[in-house]
Amino acid sequence: MVGPNRPLFVLFGSSIVQYSFSNSGWGAGLADFYSRKADFLLRGYQGWNSRRAVEVLDEVFPLDASVQPSLVIVYFGGNDAMGAHPSGLGPHVPLQEYVENMRKIAYHLKSLSSTIRIIFLSCPPVNEEKIRQTSSPFLSPLLRTNEFCRRYSEACIELCKEMDLKVVDLWNAIQRISDWENVCFTDGIHFSSEGSKVVEKEILKILKEADWEPSLYWKSLPTEFAEDSPYDLVAVDGRSTVNISEMVLHRTQ
Repeated sequence: MVGPNRPLFVLFGSSIVQYSFSNSGWGAGLADFYSRKADFLLRGYQGWNSRRAVEVLDEVFPLDASVQPSLVIVYFGGNDAMGAHPSGLGPHVPLQEYVENMRKIAYHLKSLSSTIRIIFLSCPPVNEEKIRQTSSPFLSPLLRTNEFCRRYSEACIELCKEMDLKVVDLWNAIQRISDWENVCFTDGIHFSSEGSKVVEKEILKILKEADWEPSLYWKSLPTEFAEDSPYDLVAVDGRSTVNISEMVLHRTQ
């Protein structure tokens, strides 16, 4: 249930989204920042590509929902960017179709309300060496390369410029971290806690700097039920009270 005064933030995407609450993930980090300020809804689907996402848009984001999201963060691209399988099966989506699918996702989200905000995440790099060491046939070096990831990341960023959408350039953001290949991933593809810190930081930067009215930056949102109460904590000397809403960990983002 969405709180009476809280905006709804939806995370929509493939396994990068599904796992965003694991391993000190970026989704969990954002939810912590927005505690008592916004509600997070996780809609992540391991293995999905943009083609499958388009097929379920009406189910995941129905036009007649009683509460529409204030913010949707979208990630698809890593599976689309995988090399094509000779059988024609698998998650690969040709680059131009990927762009058009992401465009359809953006158009559908914009149709939900006049105030909805959207952030796309571009395709991050991968640790090719780690992938080559795996025994999984789904992560073979033929299927996952940084050249493919770069092309799909750049295409996503270009689309966002065209549609005036906010976008996190994960391709470059991850590679600014020292020894990123080894510290940013758990398996060469999915984010470790260090990789998630990058994602979280870049999203918060957008939310802080965006000229949106109202602002969706966590410091700008009211804390739910922050009014003074006789049940607030009482100081040892018994003379002063401390509202629990003020007892927030010092944060810098």
